[in-house]
Amino acid sequence: MKLENTKAQMRKGVLEYCILLVLDGKPLYASDIIEALKEAKMIVVEGTLYPLLTRLKNAGLLAYRWEESTQGPPRKYYELTDSGRSLMTELGDSWSELVNAIETIKTKKA
Repeated sequence: MKLENTKAQMRKGVLEYCILLVLDGKPLYASDIIEALKEAKMIVVEGTLYPLLTRLKNAGLLAYRWEESTQGPPRKYYELTDSGRSLMTELGDSWSELVNAIETIKTKKA
């Protein structure tokens, strides 16, 4: 088993939750989302992010608005919907349960 593949799969599994967390409280442009994820070591490229943002929008978890830019064409800013905020909370609970389960297993080793 290759370590890098396993690590990539783990990141992929929590990426939606991380995007919702990044967008909590403020609308962001896609490059801002990528930057926040990179800073957190959740390496993401545009080719990964845009289809995921579209999927989240189509699921009613995100909305977007166009905003004029002084540096080029209008920019699309993404923000959480009420459904997205609700899912973020539920995923947070699931994440806490998962972390607790892993810690329990780690501490009960023989």
